[in-house]
Amino acid sequence: MRNSRFIAALAAFVLVAAGSVGFRAQAPSSAKPAPAPQLVILDTDIGDDIDDAFALALVLQSPELRLLGVETAFGDTELRARLVDRYLAAVGRTDIPVLAGVETKSTHFTQAAYARQWPTTRIARKHRDAVPFLLEQIRAHPGQITLIAIGPLFNIQAAIERDPETFKKLKRVVIMGGSVYRGYDGRDGDKHSPPSPEWNILCDPAGARALLGSGVPVFVMPLDSTQVHLENPALGAILAHGSPLTDQLTLLYHQWTGAAEWRSPTLYDPVAITYTIRPNLCPATPMRLEVDDKGFTRPAEGTPNAQVCLQSDEKGFLELLVSRITEEVPR
Repeated sequence: MRNSRFIAALAAFVLVAAGSVGFRAQAPSSAKPAPAPQLVILDTDIGDDIDDAFALALVLQSPELRLLGVETAFGDTELRARLVDRYLAAVGRTDIPVLAGVETKSTHFTQAAYARQWPTTRIARKHRDAVPFLLEQIRAHPGQITLIAIGPLFNIQAAIERDPETFKKLKRVVIMGGSVYRGYDGRDGDKHSPPSPEWNILCDPAGARALLGSGVPVFVMPLDSTQVHLENPALGAILAHGSPLTDQLTLLYHQWTGAAEWRSPTLYDPVAITYTIRPNLCPATPMRLEVDDKGFTRPAEGTPNAQVCLQSDEKGFLELLVSRITEEVPR
């Protein structure tokens, strides 16, 4: 009798021990899974200044972001879309939709030759309209999309006018635009010029006012924090790197300069991308901005309608930009 009780107790102990081992084996790992990439749409007037091309490169090289589409803005948006087609094809990213935005009057397009050469290797196609695409994506991913706008805001204005309730379902809008306390740097490097109408806002002040009044969280990277100059040796390191991506930047850089001089780009637009992935490099302050018809963005009293970065970490920004653009990023 005692033997049978001993055997039963021993069996119970073995079962409890086995269950304990099994529980430990199935315990969840303490390592946190990597966060899902942010869903973003890029709205750009690529083809004018060279900083848009660097901004697109930084988006493509940032695993924190999932690019849902590239919308072109301002001027001949169809030709700008062909520029993006060629750029994305060269780096193996034809999976990304390219949309042509609202066309406006403009003769400023320094890299048009790059875009026009694309149909010689591929039949040109008419692109879908950017505004319906934007609204469709917002409906498909409510509260999840960051819209990064680094050109004049004609597409944003049109989307708000067409469907303001859907537009409100954006997670946020990050823009490069405005001049709060600092205007464009002088040719002699003076960084203390008074506020001035910044190009993106000047081209469409009504669009800026519509965005600030849309009810969507708006994060503004003005001239105060975005006049970051890409000097040698960092510029040379990118242009001489020799990857498919940096080759496109090299071609576009030389068209931008006209091959007549060596110029250091001012990387206004990539600061907006950097804020999206590394906000610590451009801390934002709540402010109320008012936009007049002359394109001035003035701070005002009242409830904040934007978060504004007034000073960025230029050294940290450049280190991030150069390392990202010259590294191999897994697809």
